[in-house]
Amino acid sequence: MTRVWKWNRPVTVREVLEDLQRERSIAYTTVMTVLDNLHQKGWVRREAEGRAYRYEAVSTRAAYAAALMNDAWSQSDNPAAALVAFFAMMSDEQRQALRDALRVVQGPETSEVEQNPRPTPPPNVPPGAEAAPDTPVQNPGSAAEGGGR
Repeated sequence: MTRVWKWNRPVTVREVLEDLQRERSIAYTTVMTVLDNLHQKGWVRREAEGRAYRYEAVSTRAAYAAALMNDAWSQSDNPAAALVAFFAMMSDEQRQALRDALRVVQGPETSEVEQNPRPTPPPNVPPGAEAAPDTPVQNPGSAAEGGGR
């Protein structure tokens, strides 16, 4: 699939074979079998060209990666925890890419709100009641009140 995605156009077994042979020895029939298997699995489509086929990726590499991530995430018994663990593994660059992707998916209206968010009350303030600015809100049952864990 890497070769098919790299070229981003329909390819023949011979083209893939010649490209792979620059790195290692591989048989024509091996490449043909792999491309046929990918076709049977629905990863590539093929079109006859004379006695050969031209193979083309059904989806992009990015779409394939996204489907893998979605599949793994949906199989988790705790999706939120799986996301937290996944985000914890990310580098700063990957987290920035995630933020950029969220902005793209959410669209311009949501991005505007993110830049000028409406202030929200602290979590332990009942609706309608407001805490004074910079006043810490005590968490019921906190260690300061003797109700610690």
